[in-house]
Amino acid sequence: MSKIIIENGSVIDGTGKEPLKNSIVVIEDQKITYVGKQEGYAKSGEEAVIDAQGGTILPGLIDSHVHMMMEFSPIADRLAIPFSFMYYQAAKYLKTTLHAGITSVRDALGTDLGVKKAIEEGLISGPRLQLSINALTITGGHGDGYTVSGNVVDLLPSNYPGMPSGKCDGVEEVRKKTREMLRAGAEVIKVHATGGVLSATDHPEFTQFSLNELKAIVEEGRFRKNVKVMAHAQGAEGIKNAVKAGIHSIEHGIFLDDEAIEMMLENGTFLVPTLLAPVAVLETAKETGMPDTAVQKSKEVIEQHKASIAKAHQAGVKIAMGTDAGVMKHGTNLRELGLMVDVGMSPMEAIVASTKTAAECLGWEEKVGTIETGKLADVIVVKGNPLEDIYSLATNETVQVVIKNGEIEKNMLIKETIASN
Repeated sequence: MSKIIIENGSVIDGTGKEPLKNSIVVIEDQKITYVGKQEGYAKSGEEAVIDAQGGTILPGLIDSHVHMMMEFSPIADRLAIPFSFMYYQAAKYLKTTLHAGITSVRDALGTDLGVKKAIEEGLISGPRLQLSINALTITGGHGDGYTVSGNVVDLLPSNYPGMPSGKCDGVEEVRKKTREMLRAGAEVIKVHATGGVLSATDHPEFTQFSLNELKAIVEEGRFRKNVKVMAHAQGAEGIKNAVKAGIHSIEHGIFLDDEAIEMMLENGTFLVPTLLAPVAVLETAKETGMPDTAVQKSKEVIEQHKASIAKAHQAGVKIAMGTDAGVMKHGTNLRELGLMVDVGMSPMEAIVASTKTAAECLGWEEKVGTIETGKLADVIVVKGNPLEDIYSLATNETVQVVIKNGEIEKNMLIKETIASN
């Protein structure tokens, strides 16, 4: 069936406008062809009709920071898993993410071009992917799996076909490593500009990569393929170096200060908060075998993280939703919207951050992120009104219907009918 009508629902179109009450969305092939009142559209009698049952129709949501090839697990478990098994696990993570209402993601390291191709060719089900391939990291920095024992235990394998190692030092090395990521299919370059919570030998406030190294990375992306750079950046100095270098988005932003916020405003830099990440570390530490260092650092930063994101939001920094899914279980992504509201965003602002602004962050605003005529048909239907209860989205059963590229990927509504002439 090439035409679908979603009716009997309110439309939150992702632009921030007031919801359209009692409206319909019409999909033909892969595109949205009509949004508005039912009386403004004449049915042909050949459409598949989905009854939203008084729920809310939204754009497919976008997570700007995920790791689709992993879910954090104890070291012993990781060492006992054969290499190829991670691809079968990833197929499950991808489907779970899509069924949670996330139709597009930006993968912040670990997923190679073959996974994207498998989704695009219909071999597996999953959200639309934007790939970074692997993150650039300094020796001894966040992303270097060196442990205090002297052994190296990386979160994910690297240095296999299609997945170059990201370790590099000095301007010439970072240029070459950026080129290797682009060659492997990177659509965005990921760099670790500071230490982090999960790395054993550094701290979130530690600055990593010099300003000149960061500028070289940005230059390579811009000159060769006009590819943007996303920076894991938690300490204030590393954040400011990243913004000075022309980096497109700051991931996490735990220790933002007033100067960093002002610089981000001046440069139009996006902020991807990932408020869920340290929360999940503390919640799942025992179950997943989180190292004690990660638990301690999460406790140290969690309140500062909230305060920084609240301050950035109040100042008007562009915020795109991202979760760091993979640190926590995939499919729990939409808890992030409630956490964004907890630090001062309105429910509508949290939704816009997860749709329109996230699409802009990925450079995909011309095709996804809003429910508008001519856009790709990424549409979801949820129970109730998320503007009244944003926390309801954290339960996947709230997401009743998921449509990606005009194809129904999930449908929990019993009454799907085909109108007849």
